[in-house]
Amino acid sequence: MKIRANVKVNGIVQGVGFRPFIHKQISDHSLLGWIRNTSEGAEIDIEGEESRVLLFEEELWTKAPALAVIESVKVEKPLPLKNYTEFEIIKSKALDERNTLISPDVCICKDCLEELFDQSNRRYRYPFINCTNCGPRFTIIKDVPYDRPKTTMADFPMCPPCDAEYHEITDRRYHAQPTCCPDCGPRLLYYGADGSAVPGDPVLNAQETLKNGGIVAIKGLGGMHLACLADDPEIALRLRRRKQRDEKPFAVMCRDIDAARKYCNVSAEEEKILCGIRRPIVLLRKKERDGLLHLSENQYLGVMLPYTPVHYLLMDGVFDALIMTSANLSDLPIMYRNHEALRELSGIADGFLLNNRDIH
Repeated sequence: MKIRANVKVNGIVQGVGFRPFIHKQISDHSLLGWIRNTSEGAEIDIEGEESRVLLFEEELWTKAPALAVIESVKVEKPLPLKNYTEFEIIKSKALDERNTLISPDVCICKDCLEELFDQSNRRYRYPFINCTNCGPRFTIIKDVPYDRPKTTMADFPMCPPCDAEYHEITDRRYHAQPTCCPDCGPRLLYYGADGSAVPGDPVLNAQETLKNGGIVAIKGLGGMHLACLADDPEIALRLRRRKQRDEKPFAVMCRDIDAARKYCNVSAEEEKILCGIRRPIVLLRKKERDGLLHLSENQYLGVMLPYTPVHYLLMDGVFDALIMTSANLSDLPIMYRNHEALRELSGIADGFLLNNRDIH
């Protein structure tokens, strides 16, 4: 028997490849209707054989994308048939009540990382590379539903190749709101200690400053952080004095898991957590030798691995470990605006690796 059902899904279902997933399930079960994002999550209206509709409802829980988190599914059925002739993704709907979740930032995905270092790829060494497998970028979102006009990417109209990927449902960049490339997207900027623009490759400029013992302010996904060499006690002390951070330990970013093992003991469980998509700071027991003992008297060291394209580019083939700490004076909030960093971090940072995409 053919029935119609309206399904409302609440949770993390925007910016994580949920609509392409639904499209595949709909095709597999020969259903028709539509899906749209709303301020409360996703809404799906479908028609088909009752047994197939029931199986579709079950698979919402069991086969959803890895980054999706389904908190509730509300199904209204049976409803009067509308005799749909196709399945389509329709325009998002903004509701008075906003009750949807957005995924926190996660690490760049394996596919994008491969493209980042593929010289034949049009996004080779492009620091804003991403797709739905990388998840949304939480701090570009101004409002929900999570659509590009409601993000800080609205200032960067897509070029034809990016637009084609964005609208191709089989592409992993389908409706990935931060989709862009060197021709149409944000770009990195590098400034010297005096706040003046420095010509050349911003990443190479930042690496040079770091290699020469300087401190670099880096604009990350959610704010500014300060970086410097981790294995030089004098540089670490200079950062402490400038940042007015006398005792609190510094965290370290290691290039990869092998570099982390150079300084710390890493168990199998700790490696799994370090290399996971959330990329947390993990407390590892220092080695007696080469354990960056000068960073604190604690027997543990806070270690993280790169998680953004900028981090991978910065560390690539140059540094085993860098101190990474929030760019703020002691007890003050983290900075996230370019002009604020250039003004407030003057005298602390010797260089600024920034970009022209706003953090909201």
